[in-house]
Amino acid sequence: MRPAPMEEGGAQRMPPDTSPTPAPPEIAVLVGLQAAGKSTFYEQHLAGSHLLVSKDLFPRSARNKQRRQMRLVEAALAAGRSVAVDNTNPSPEEWDPLVASGRSHGAAVTAYWFPPDLAGSLRRNAVREGRGRVPEVGVRATRERLRRPSPADGFDTVVEVRFDGCGGFVLRPSAGPPG
Repeated sequence: MRPAPMEEGGAQRMPPDTSPTPAPPEIAVLVGLQAAGKSTFYEQHLAGSHLLVSKDLFPRSARNKQRRQMRLVEAALAAGRSVAVDNTNPSPEEWDPLVASGRSHGAAVTAYWFPPDLAGSLRRNAVREGRGRVPEVGVRATRERLRRPSPADGFDTVVEVRFDGCGGFVLRPSAGPPG
């Protein structure tokens, strides 16, 4: 075996690094009504690659859930991990801090938009049990605040997510004006 060629001064010349550059992390912000399919979508499409952060996983008695959520998101992104935020995230008030966190860590920022189907959400919510069931007034209040995210909100990509009728989802780039 021949030794590697030597550079001036005796240092070895290293071959160029051809290993793939790791992709930057992503923050996936799920936006939609309660019982819109966000958690099922996470399990089917993001669970293998994204750490889950959801206020629903915090104890009911937990104080300042927003601060706690942001600490978890920041820690994941700082470690180079992708993260999915599975809450309703109905408006810029909720998603602006997430977008800013993603930007500060050089992460791709994607909104997964679940267009509102109030009747369907209420139907699915009605069969939930215990803590999973949201009072109908809560679903309706979220519908009033719900706004379609767009690249103008700081997202790199907005993906529209709809049920496919067979237990899965159809994904497509979101089109149309925000609203």
